[in-house]
Amino acid sequence: MQIPRFVLASASSARRRLLLNAGIAPFVCPSNFDESQIVLTDPAQLVQTLAQRKAETVVSQFTEALILGCDSVLAIDGEIHGKPASAEVAIARWHQMQGRSGDLYTGHALIDIAQNRTLVKYQVTRVDFVPMNEQTIQAYVATGEPLNCAGAFALEGRGGLFVEKIAGCHSNIIGLSLPLLRQMLTELGYDITDFWQ
Repeated sequence: MQIPRFVLASASSARRRLLLNAGIAPFVCPSNFDESQIVLTDPAQLVQTLAQRKAETVVSQFTEALILGCDSVLAIDGEIHGKPASAEVAIARWHQMQGRSGDLYTGHALIDIAQNRTLVKYQVTRVDFVPMNEQTIQAYVATGEPLNCAGAFALEGRGGLFVEKIAGCHSNIIGLSLPLLRQMLTELGYDITDFWQ
């Protein structure tokens, strides 16, 4: 089987870094899909639908490629949180999150153009956040980091200081479950090492 070009349909630098660190140098092709078009209340359904739409949006630009679309949200008490729209929203979110647990869902969609196959799956990871005072919340949001992340925190950045523990896939919290990606590639008939650079 010919190994297709690996395309990441995302502008996420965190996802790109995860792939690069795993030996995969993706061709980055951001989908710019308007996420507000999709309104679903089940977090697993939502992230899978968004991941698939993002991947589908860029398919027409390639003749042979393996296209990965991803989307992440944090769910706390059944309430879904994506990227906060403003610093005020991020502060309010941290008031809700601090000292509590949430579930980080990431949807993964792989489209193999040559095989005309699409796989869509999700991974969920439990995150326990430390208790935080107002000064710490304000200082963290002022860095701007929370505004670029689903759940208003970046595990691989300053936000990692405020995560007490995680249960499940570590890389999933950063936006891409590497074990799930490996499983999906295997299901499509590839070996993860086929894509190593």
